[in-house]
Amino acid sequence: MRIILLFLLTSLCFSCNPEPIKPNFLIGKWKRINEDSTKTTYEFWKPNFNGIGFTLQQQDTIFKENLSIVTKNGTSYFQVTGVNQQPTLFEIKDATENSIKCVNNNNEFPKEISYWMEEGYLKAKVANEEFAIDFVFEKME
Repeated sequence: MRIILLFLLTSLCFSCNPEPIKPNFLIGKWKRINEDSTKTTYEFWKPNFNGIGFTLQQQDTIFKENLSIVTKNGTSYFQVTGVNQQPTLFEIKDATENSIKCVNNNNEFPKEISYWMEEGYLKAKVANEEFAIDFVFEKME
């Protein structure tokens, strides 16, 4: 009886700590294809789920952010640094093999960041209640 109880307690403890979220579909070098013709936007994601997003206008970098998937106190977050003084954390609320939805209702814009694969393209949306920006990325060779 003790062995069964020990097994059940051990199983319960392991089920309390879910596997960290691993959105493998993000990995790679991506170029935005629905961008203003005067700019070029990229996102590069490494297998360790650290990435960078940046926009070039001619030869100049006009926007840059560091992106990562992190786990803090058992909760997975999409973390953005390099834009604000402090890192901005978006809690990962929903994740599948081909999509991820992240939310931070305390952030002015965006409050939600979503990524998903559709017909071979990486799509993304950043939004709040009043405004949204859609991104379509093509994988670079």
